Amino acid sequence: MKKIEAIIKPFKLDEVKEALQEVGLQGITVTEAKGFGRQKGHTELYRGAEYVVDFLPKVKIEVVLADDMVEKAVEALLRAAQTGRIGDGKIFVSSIEEAIRIRTGETGLDAI
Repeated sequence: MKKIEAIIKPFKLDEVKEALQEVGLQGITVTEAKGFGRQKGHTELYRGAEYVVDFLPKVKIEVVLADDMVEKAVEALLRAAQTGRIGDGKIFVSSIEEAIRIRTGETGLDAI
């Protein structure tokens, strides 16, 4: 099993969700996040005073899936989340040792 974590621009969430559903993924976890990378922050003017906005709004998507689904899911994420501009985000893939469904006690792939 693998876990895909993707940090994307908030307005791309619906497109990404639909793209993941199209490749057969059913469950995702979405968290609002703030952060920056190369995009850094930007300066804004508020009531005549300048201030720096260091952290930009992002959305973090987490999906746990079977190993054979990873390539399709990553391709779907790339296709749906990419705008071609700085700040499009990142995708991280990591291994999951075990998954357990709390309600039934099912483990492994049966739990996801």
